[in-house]
Amino acid sequence: MTKPKLENIIKPTHDIKIFSGRSNPQLAYDIAKYLGTEVGPMIIKNFADGEIYVKVQESVRGDDIFIVQPLCKPVNEHLMELLIIIDAFKRASAKSITAVIPYYGYARQDRKASGREAISAKLVADLLTTAGATRVLATDLHTGQIQGYFNILVDHLQSMPIFVEYIKKKNIPHDQLVVVSPDAGGTERTRRFANRLDNAPIAIIDKRREAHNEAKVEYVIGEVKDKICVMFDDMIDTAGTITEGAKLLKKYGAKDVYICASHPVFSGPAIERLLNSEAKEVIVTNTIPLNVENLPNKIVQLNVAPLIGEAITRIHDDESVSSLFE
Repeated sequence: MTKPKLENIIKPTHDIKIFSGRSNPQLAYDIAKYLGTEVGPMIIKNFADGEIYVKVQESVRGDDIFIVQPLCKPVNEHLMELLIIIDAFKRASAKSITAVIPYYGYARQDRKASGREAISAKLVADLLTTAGATRVLATDLHTGQIQGYFNILVDHLQSMPIFVEYIKKKNIPHDQLVVVSPDAGGTERTRRFANRLDNAPIAIIDKRREAHNEAKVEYVIGEVKDKICVMFDDMIDTAGTITEGAKLLKKYGAKDVYICASHPVFSGPAIERLLNSEAKEVIVTNTIPLNVENLPNKIVQLNVAPLIGEAITRIHDDESVSSLFE
C-alpha cells in the first residue's frame, strides 16, 4: 500500500482535528475518512544530521488534537517524531493533545525480569506526558497494567471484536472450533476471545522462553485433535514461536490452524516463516503498515480505522469508550 505524502493536504472542515506522523499515514487517512474529515496539514522532515523538524501548517489554538502515530520500526525514530509533534501542538496552544498509538512500542519491557534491567514501557509513558500529551489512545497493549504507568488518561481499545466478526463469517461448526493461546500468559486474552465465539473451548501451548525472541514450545494442554484451531495473540514479531505452535497443533492432530494477532511487527524472517508455516491463514490488523508489494493471500489485514475513529468521536463528545466492547 502506497503511503500518501504529508504535504499539500486539504485543511480539515470537521471540528475533530486529525494529524499524522510518518509511521502509518494510511491508517490516519482511513480514520479521517471514517470521521468525514481530512488529515491536517503538517510538515515533517529530517535535517542532514537526522534531526526531525515539525511544523503545523494551520492554527490549532483551543482545538482538540488527535495525532496518529504507532511506534513501529524504526521504533526510536517514530517515538522521537511523536514527542516532537506533541511538543509542536503544545506550543501552538492546542486545548488537548491525544496521542493515538495503535501499536505501543517498548510494551514488552514492562517489568524487571532480572536484575539491572530498565522498565522502558514506563519510561515511554513518562516521555509522552512530559512532551505534553493530555491523553493516550492505544490498541491491544501487551499488558493491561501499562495503563497504570501513565499519570494522564489512557483509553485502551481492543481489536478482538474485529477478529471475532471475521472468524464468524467462516461458519466454522461450533463443535469443531478451539481457540488456542500460544502461551500461558495469554490465557485470559484467549478466554475472552473464546467467550465472544459463543463460548468455544480453549487450549494452551506450553512455551518456555530461553532468550529474547527465542522460545521453545513443549506440548498442548487441551483437546485439538480433528479440530479447527484459532490461535490468538497480541503481536507477531519474528514469528518463530507462533509458527512452531501451529506446527505442534498439527502434530497433535488439528485439522486446520488460523493465526490471529493484532500487531504485525514482522521482524526479520517473519513473513517467510508464516508463509511456510502450517497455518491456513494469518490474520492481522493495520495498526502497523505492511510495506509488502502484492501481499500474499495467506496473510489477511483487517482495518481498525472504524474502531479508532469511533473511539475518537466518543472521546471528543465526552461519551463512553468502554461501551464499545460491552
